[in-house]
Amino acid sequence: MRKEQHHKGWNEIKTNDSWAIFKIMGEFVSGFEKMSKIGPCVSIFGSARTKPDHKYYKLTEKIAQKIVEAGYGVITGGGPGIMEAGNKGAHLGGGTSVGLNIELPFEQHDNPYIDHDKSLDFDYFFVRKVMFVKYSQGFVVMPGGFGTLDELFEAITLIQTHKIGKFPIILVGTDFWEGLIDWVKKTLLDSFASISTKDLDLVHLVDTEDEVIAILEAFYKESGLSPNF
Repeated sequence: MRKEQHHKGWNEIKTNDSWAIFKIMGEFVSGFEKMSKIGPCVSIFGSARTKPDHKYYKLTEKIAQKIVEAGYGVITGGGPGIMEAGNKGAHLGGGTSVGLNIELPFEQHDNPYIDHDKSLDFDYFFVRKVMFVKYSQGFVVMPGGFGTLDELFEAITLIQTHKIGKFPIILVGTDFWEGLIDWVKKTLLDSFASISTKDLDLVHLVDTEDEVIAILEAFYKESGLSPNF
């Protein structure tokens, strides 16, 4: 009896997994349709816990304003902290402000600076991550936690393995990122040779909004704007 119950439960899980495909497909279709109409954007990542009086919140606002003044929209994860600062800067600069929201047990709630017709909701992290990568012309990565690191290293990996086209990945904040970059150079490159020297060229480390814009402009003097795959 227990064996039969066990098999029955397993079969129910498999059935639920099959039906989940349609929900996943729906998220992809809705995301592709909405994002394809928005135009060239730059994604800004960073901690949801950063307060409005923090220097990196204020710097993110300035960066986002500069980005929209340069002709790009801004995409964030739609929540508070650095995400809110990015949408706020884009809003204050009169540019496109996109939020890719996801339901989480803590931290996440829509911020008020997203364009009302450009707020997208996702249940699945992996679908949301596809939207960031496909429709971003660059990643600006502010100080953050595990989610920020996840987005950063996934983008580097996809570019390194030629699964997507190259685009600028810009780390902002030497005091935050320098230790990680040193570890990558000393441990991954020098000690274990698990990456190549050219892989380091995928990432830029800066401290100001003007440096961010200079990197974007230099890259797109050579490359056209288009979705990444």
